Amino acid sequence: VGPLVQCTTTESGEHIIAGAGELHLEICLKDLQDDFTGVPLKISEPVVSFRETVTETGPQDCLAKSPNKHNRIYMGAQPLGEELAAIIDSGTGCSARDEFKARSRYLSENHGWDLGEARKIWAFGPESKGPNVIVDMTKAVQYLNEIKDHVCSAFQLATTEGVLCEEWMRGIRFNITDVVLHADAVHRGAGQIA
Repeated sequence: VGPLVQCTTTESGEHIIAGAGELHLEICLKDLQDDFTGVPLKISEPVVSFRETVTETGPQDCLAKSPNKHNRIYMGAQPLGEELAAIIDSGTGCSARDEFKARSRYLSENHGWDLGEARKIWAFGPESKGPNVIVDMTKAVQYLNEIKDHVCSAFQLATTEGVLCEEWMRGIRFNITDVVLHADAVHRGAGQIA
């Protein structure tokens, strides 16, 4: 049918076909019905997927406390910029697969990022390649590497299901500005951080 078509099946057994636009889907469904199956298909109206984003930097950081109240993560969000989001989406110029020093230099020279901050990108998301990033902007936080995987896992989930309408997030830079962790490793595990 074509490389631009994605087919998935929901838990209820409904087949979802995603394409490059309404006309593209019409042609694909006609071919599927007439040329491949030969049976009438039950087709619903096309649904347009949305993306959630931020339009400006918030006035203050948000605080997230762990369930046991022993760990705190302070984080802010700001727009990544449409141009950079499109570049990350295309996978050219800046992506999660790039070597971090080259990526940092690119972000610094072409998009005005601080070189140190660009080197401390923890992850891209959703699906580890999307146009959202999480950046470690903390200074001298003990045990931070121990929770990095948990934070990145939570970041992947959060960017896949945005807060407003559970749609993917797009074009957001999440800045971790401070972290306070309990000295005992038992109190800062995955159940407490992610």
